[in-house]
Amino acid sequence: MPACRPGAVSLVTGAAGNIGRSVALGLARSGVRVVLADLASAADGLDESRELCVAASTDDYTNASDHRTVTFDVTDFGEVASAFDRVAAEVGTPTLVFNNAGYQGHFANLVDYDLADLRRVLDINVAGVFAVLQSAARAMQAAGVGGAVVNMASMAGVSGAPNMGAYSTSKAAVIGLTKSAAKDLAPLGIRVNSVSPGFIGPGFMWERQVELQASVPSQYYADTFDEVAEQMINMVPLRRYGSLDEVAGAVLFLLSDAAGFVNGVNLEISGGGA
Repeated sequence: MPACRPGAVSLVTGAAGNIGRSVALGLARSGVRVVLADLASAADGLDESRELCVAASTDDYTNASDHRTVTFDVTDFGEVASAFDRVAAEVGTPTLVFNNAGYQGHFANLVDYDLADLRRVLDINVAGVFAVLQSAARAMQAAGVGGAVVNMASMAGVSGAPNMGAYSTSKAAVIGLTKSAAKDLAPLGIRVNSVSPGFIGPGFMWERQVELQASVPSQYYADTFDEVAEQMINMVPLRRYGSLDEVAGAVLFLLSDAAGFVNGVNLEISGGGA
C-alpha cells in the first residue's frame, strides 16, 4: 500500500468498521499515529482496531501510546469540535483524515421509503461528513498546517442504486461537498478528495447488500441471494468484487504525498462498473 508521512497524526472515523479498520492499519504500518473514532456503542470494535494498529506498528515513529481511541457522534457538531480539540491537545493536530463514518439506510423502492430513515441517512452521511471536514479544517488552520482529507462516497452516489434512494442521494452530496471543499480549503494547503467503492467483499457489507436487494421486489435483481450475487458480479467488467485492501490502498494514496497534486477528485473503486 502507499506509505503516508511517518510521524503524522491521522484521524479515522467509523474506525470500528471493516473499511475504517483497514485504512487505520495501513496508516499504522506507515508509521503514522492513528486516532480511531466511532460511536461510544462501538467501543469494543474501536479497542480491537487499536490493538491491531499497535501490532502493525513496527518502526521507530510510533509506539503503543501513539494510537488512541475517541468516541463521538458525527451528527453532533459540538461533540465533533470538542473531540478535535482534545486530540490536538493530547496527540497533535490530525493532518490526515479519513472521513468514513456512515449509514447505509433501508432498502426500499422510493414510493415506500420511510422519511424518518431518509433524514437519518442525510444527517449521518452528509451533515456528519460536513461536521468532521469542518472541524478538521479548522484544527489545521489554527495550527498553521496543511493536510489531506478523504471523504467516503460510493458508486451509489455516482450512478444511483435501485432501492437505495436515500443512500444514493447522500453519497452524491458527499461528492459535491468534496469538490466544493477542495476549492475552499486549497488556500490553507488542505487537499480534499473522496473515494467511491462499488461492490466490496467478502463479509458483512457484501452479504447485507445482496440479501437486502434480494428482499425488495425489483426489475433489476432476482429474489434469491445466489442469483443477486451473480447479477452483481456480472455488472462488474472485472467479474469480481473489490477487497478491503483495495479500498484502503486508494485512500492511503490520496492521503499520501504521492497524491500531492490531486485535489477535488472522486476516485471510483469499482472494477470499471457503473
